[in-house]
Amino acid sequence: MNALTPGRLALWLIALPMALLAFYYSFIAADRYVSETVVAVRQSGDSGKAAAGLSLMLGGINPPAREDTLYLREYIQSLDMLRHLDQTLDLRAAYGAEPIDVFYRLFPDTSQEWFLKYYRNRVEAGFDDVTALLTVRVQGFTPEFAHAMAEAILAESERFINEVSHRMARERMAFAEGELDKASKRYRRATTELVEFQNRYNVLDPVAHAQALSGIAVELETTLVRQEAELKNLRTYLQDEAHQVVALKNQVGALKAQLSKERNRVAAPEGQQLNVLAAEFQGLTLQARFAEDGYKLALAALENARIDATQNLKSLAVIQTPSRPETADYPRRLHNLATALLALSLLYGVVRLLIATIQDHGD
Repeated sequence: MNALTPGRLALWLIALPMALLAFYYSFIAADRYVSETVVAVRQSGDSGKAAAGLSLMLGGINPPAREDTLYLREYIQSLDMLRHLDQTLDLRAAYGAEPIDVFYRLFPDTSQEWFLKYYRNRVEAGFDDVTALLTVRVQGFTPEFAHAMAEAILAESERFINEVSHRMARERMAFAEGELDKASKRYRRATTELVEFQNRYNVLDPVAHAQALSGIAVELETTLVRQEAELKNLRTYLQDEAHQVVALKNQVGALKAQLSKERNRVAAPEGQQLNVLAAEFQGLTLQARFAEDGYKLALAALENARIDATQNLKSLAVIQTPSRPETADYPRRLHNLATALLALSLLYGVVRLLIATIQDHGD
């Protein structure tokens, strides 16, 4: 312990580590340039503006914009985005081009999991809860590569938002079109059955026809009652062979025959009764009317789906285009060296205190 003087302790704990760090940051550490872009997800329609305004008054943000922006943030840091960028920009070669700084270079045989972790350390996606803006910061060993990678992320993000938005619109439209097709088939089938019924029985409207025949029968019955009353009155003072009585009896007989005929037309045997046909016709008419109403509703639903799809289309609003860095943001040499010096000084003080404590106990 006596040989471990304060000077030697400072040499080992402060001077030597600081010299190594200074050498590393001066000759080995690779410069890393940062390209930054700021984006937001925007909805093209006017729906929900009142709710959005109320949310802003209450200090919040538009929930759809927040949700979509969070989806975009997850996609930017996903394996799918990494694969796209690797195919487009050859990230493995670009991040493996730094031969000296082994702490930040990407080795060729790196596994997919480590590659994704490395990528997430080089691409930051920060979401602002107040403004719902997404800030993307991309690190590269050259200004050109950092800018090109930020541009590629921006282009792929725009494609992702458009694809998700249009896919949802297509799904809604496909569902509405499918329902309209079903309703159209039901309507055509109902109208076809109604026309076939009319052609089969050679009647346009059995209900109206039955009502007309019933009206004729009622009129004949009224006339018959009047004629029978008149005949009864004639028989009170004329013989049955009288010309007036015979003529009136013939009229009454003709009325009865005609009334019987009309009643049989309304309710005839062998399943041709007008009342049965009228009931069946009413059922077919009601079915056709329901099918028509369903078709109209499906048509209106399709139009509403088309309007909603147009209003709910989303796009990526670029608040700040990817910057082209001129100076390296990393490593922050002076900041890191000052932090290291402070930490080593604290360590030196702790070790000195421990040594002094041990020496006191030894004495």
